[in-house]
Amino acid sequence: MKRIDQISIKLYGYDEIWWRFCTLLNTGGAHYVFNALMLLSFNGKLILVKEETNILHATDTVVPCVAFTIHAEFRIMTDLSIFNPNAPGNPNNNIFGLPFTEEDARLVILPVPWEVTVTCSAGTARAADHIFKASMHIDLFDQDVKDGWREGFFMRSADKKILMKSDYLRKEAELYIDYISKGEKIEKNLFMCKSLKEINAGSNFLNNWVYEQTKELLNRGKLVALLGGDHSTSLGYLKALAERYGEFGILQFDAHCDLRKKYEEFSYSHASIMYNALTEIPAIQKLVQIGIRDISEEEWAYINNSNNRVITYFDKDIKERQYEGETWKKIADEMVDQLPHNVYLSFDIDGLDPKSSPNTGTPVPGGLETEQVFYLLKKIIKSGRKLVGFDLTEVGTGENVWDANVGARVLWRLCNIFIMSSHSN
Repeated sequence: MKRIDQISIKLYGYDEIWWRFCTLLNTGGAHYVFNALMLLSFNGKLILVKEETNILHATDTVVPCVAFTIHAEFRIMTDLSIFNPNAPGNPNNNIFGLPFTEEDARLVILPVPWEVTVTCSAGTARAADHIFKASMHIDLFDQDVKDGWREGFFMRSADKKILMKSDYLRKEAELYIDYISKGEKIEKNLFMCKSLKEINAGSNFLNNWVYEQTKELLNRGKLVALLGGDHSTSLGYLKALAERYGEFGILQFDAHCDLRKKYEEFSYSHASIMYNALTEIPAIQKLVQIGIRDISEEEWAYINNSNNRVITYFDKDIKERQYEGETWKKIADEMVDQLPHNVYLSFDIDGLDPKSSPNTGTPVPGGLETEQVFYLLKKIIKSGRKLVGFDLTEVGTGENVWDANVGARVLWRLCNIFIMSSHSN
């Protein structure tokens, strides 16, 4: 860490975004010129936390400018001069073969290896490891966000204690689900009563763990992405975001509404994530669901009685509108208009056509195409709305790498969209 006594700089915008400027540093007789550094405000100080490139003259003209004279600490971060983005992915690096550390990265991916309440097929608790391996085969050039990766993506290792707890409780849940599927009453079986209590307590523990992990990352100024695991894993993150941003809306891609009060008596079932979010987090102004094609009567009633807090675009209705001649552009513009300024993206992979995710836990025929999804997301960014976070959940693990391959590519583009949003706002 090198202390620089005084720096005169010119900037534009507000705190906690990327600033573009050019400044001359004169330290010990040596002259350095840096362009496109990131500044964050901590305790009244602006801290330079990332070097992009060394240049000899200013390349950006910014009007209007505000002049600041500050005291700061300058940290030299990941040296990208020796990294070849066109080379094959290096598994000794981090996600997508990128050479960043968590300290350096602007965006941190938190894997949550949890699948206790999944209904049909398990495996998603280990999706993060499969996605990591598949990510090595992704080319780093994104036509929409050409240099987004240079700001740093980093994925933490999955917490082994959380995975072990998930595995243990999943075995109990399988016995419990098999028991009630035969019409048996749990009140008549003390072991099943004990299992249900342990499962609900474990899910509550997981929610608190996710809250603490994501809150800590947000407090450090990181952009945070959550990688499941089943869809129940995002509740703690939503609570942390509510504390940071206040009011926001959720855009949900999913085959299911996930609005059940409880499912199989699990309080924090993957089938209840949106019900729990809307019930426990008043800051959520709106829930816009897209691609839904599996719904219970209970959920239908919830939507109709939500006073437009929940807007659901059923897959059947979307396709029928398109069959009648409406364009995806028109429908997407309508969806964007439903959203508030701050938007959280909750992406259950089963929202896509099952050909993209055949081993997801609860696949349903129909669904969205990936380009439909990203077209809509770009519309949201262009509208001036701000993406405050996202999750990607329910990616399956099968005998081949197809699910992980799709999951890794979706994750890559979501990370770049998140970077695009941070610049636009």
